[in-house]
Amino acid sequence: MNETKTEALSSPWSGGVSPFAMGSKKLGMWLFIISDALTFTVLLVSYSYLRFANPDWPRPFPFFNAITFSTLMTVVLLASSLTMVMAVAAANRGLRDTAVKWILATMLGGALFVGLHLTERMHLIEEGVRPFSNPWGPPLFGAAFFGITGMHMTHVAIGVIYLGIVSLGFGRGKFSPEDVEVSGLYWHFVDLVWMFVFPLIYLMSVKH
Repeated sequence: MNETKTEALSSPWSGGVSPFAMGSKKLGMWLFIISDALTFTVLLVSYSYLRFANPDWPRPFPFFNAITFSTLMTVVLLASSLTMVMAVAAANRGLRDTAVKWILATMLGGALFVGLHLTERMHLIEEGVRPFSNPWGPPLFGAAFFGITGMHMTHVAIGVIYLGIVSLGFGRGKFSPEDVEVSGLYWHFVDLVWMFVFPLIYLMSVKH
C-alpha cells in the first residue's frame, strides 16, 4: 500500500507529453476548440431552426454585390489558412524569419477579412438592418446575423492579436515551434467555422 502511494507521488508526469501524447499547450487549445465548437454549433442550429420555421425569412443578399463580396471574404480567409500552414512548416524546420513572415501574411489576411466584414455590416446598417428590426421580414434576422457573424469576426480579430504575440515571441526565440502550431490550430478552427457560416447565412439567403 505504501509502495503504491509512493509511486503515485513520484509519478514522472508533470503536464508534459503523457498521458495524451501531446503537449499541455496543444491539449489546452484542443479543449478550447471543442468547447467553442459547441457554442457555434448551438448558434448555427438555432439560426437554422429560425430560418426554416419562418417562411418569410429575409433574403437580403443579391448575388451582385453581396454574395460576390462575401465570397471574396471567404477567399481571403482560406488564403490566410494556407499562409498559416506555411508558417507552421517553416517553424518546424527552424526557419524563424520565414515563419514570422508567413504569420504576418496570415495576420494581414485576417485584418483584411475584418475590414471587409465591417464594410458589409455598415452597408446593411445603412439599409436599415438593426439587431431587432429590418426592412424585409422577421425582426430576429438582424439579431441572428449580427450575433453569429459578429462573434466570428471577434474570433478573427482576437486571432490576429494572438498571432501578433506569437510572431513577436517566436522571432525573438522566446516561443517554440509548438507555440506556432497551437496558434495555427486556433486559426484553422476560425476558418472552419466560417465554412458553415458562409453557406447558412449568405448562400441560403440570396435575393431572388
